[in-house]
Amino acid sequence: MLLENLVFDAADPQRLGRFWEAALGSRTLADTADGFETRLDLPDGPVLDLCFQPVAAPNDASPRLHLDLLGGAERDAVVDRLLGLGARHLDIGQGDVPWVVLADPEGHAFCVMEERAAYRDTGPIAAVPLQGSDPERDAAFWAWLTGWQPPDGTAPVSLRHPSGRGLILEFLLEGDAKSGKNRLHLDVRLEPGEDADEVVAGVQERGATLVDHEWGELPWTVLTDPSGNEFCILPASAS
Repeated sequence: MLLENLVFDAADPQRLGRFWEAALGSRTLADTADGFETRLDLPDGPVLDLCFQPVAAPNDASPRLHLDLLGGAERDAVVDRLLGLGARHLDIGQGDVPWVVLADPEGHAFCVMEERAAYRDTGPIAAVPLQGSDPERDAAFWAWLTGWQPPDGTAPVSLRHPSGRGLILEFLLEGDAKSGKNRLHLDVRLEPGEDADEVVAGVQERGATLVDHEWGELPWTVLTDPSGNEFCILPASAS
């Protein structure tokens, strides 16, 4: 399976999608009434699509998944550029830290990070921290799901694409208990030849739970990981 999408629930997908496309330097894949999609390519590394789907009332609970953007020595300049695009400073009680916390135009919290050796070759997204009740268990689950491997990361438990390039998935111990649907979630896509029923059975054996949703028939499967974080398994691409 391939980790393919980072999905945002958005009140205005076009506005939010264009902000993140400008922030990351990605390229538009789709701009329709059903949402906005932009692709972040990293040479010799993974491809990540950021998808913005319309949701009338996105959950405003404390986020369990957010983006850490590459700042490094240019952190302050990156922050100034993002503020010019429509971000704003955000106080979440972070105190005196070496990174800067911002909010995007719809209030999603994200960080612009200081210099860290682990962020070499990440591209504009340095890391995606994911909170859960058991980081070691969650990392093992996502490693099986994606084939990503433990790197020398900045978090106690991390995973990275086998190429050693691209963002780092960081697994952190949750603060607040999960409340409602995550505003951001990850999607994985089956590769040709993989059997969807076998994969779904495999993730359930490892602690995933099928989501009993009211969204009608979907071409993908909606689940939660062992800590209750939503994700989707997409069918293999036709091409």
